[in-house]
Amino acid sequence: MAAKKTRHVLGLSGGKDSAALAVYMRDKYPEIPIEYFFCDTGCELSETYEFLNRLKARLGIQITYLSAERGFDHWLQIFNGFLPSATARWCTKQLKIVPIEKFIGNDDALSYIAIRADEDREGYISSKDNINPIFPFKDDGIVKRDVYRILEESGIGFPRYYEWRSRSGCFFCFFQRKIEWLGLYDNHPDLFEKAVKYESQHSDGRKFTWNDDETLFELISRREEIIKEHRRYEEQLIKNNRIKSNMTLSAALDAFDEEEGFNPCSVCHI
Repeated sequence: MAAKKTRHVLGLSGGKDSAALAVYMRDKYPEIPIEYFFCDTGCELSETYEFLNRLKARLGIQITYLSAERGFDHWLQIFNGFLPSATARWCTKQLKIVPIEKFIGNDDALSYIAIRADEDREGYISSKDNINPIFPFKDDGIVKRDVYRILEESGIGFPRYYEWRSRSGCFFCFFQRKIEWLGLYDNHPDLFEKAVKYESQHSDGRKFTWNDDETLFELISRREEIIKEHRRYEEQLIKNNRIKSNMTLSAALDAFDEEEGFNPCSVCHI
């Protein structure tokens, strides 16, 4: 009986780390027949699709786009309008994990995960015994500056949303900082308006918001205050030599996360 074939899979989030891992694996292990996939929630930014197309063109790879059988609005109704949050990430399970595990099925698979050597997190590790995680960046000591170098030298660069946002994910991602919500308002006012509608008051008096302490309507009314708060924090970290004054907004936000020990969604932000 022939040995059971092992599949090699690499999930692309639309962000810098998983893109850099795709480049890294192609250059260092060209003999490995990697299957690339992207979990398309239907709530992605247009910049994400543009970046994935750039990856396909530059690397000459195919990307399988995975979708849940039912979209976000369906699951929002199932959860009685309860918006996902950092403590209740039902969107991650229903729109990401379920499609991934259906894609792999019962096949033996090695899942290459883009967690860097300078990160203290594991990323998504399946509970299924047939899906085994591999961490090339951790194993080879690849850190953030290496990721930037890999993307720059490959000519792929970075997604355009990095001009105002620090990570990939749905347009309404609850992990966004308030300064990033302002970025969504400025760059995609239609999506911001849609996110506002998701916060609508329920007939039974319940009220759900993307932020713990205020609605998006309240947030946008405090625009200047939020910008000032962001700049004060930035200046404090510059003074303490935690970040550099010439950092882009995305790089600064990334540094803020590290300073605060922030642990983003294990599937979406890689």
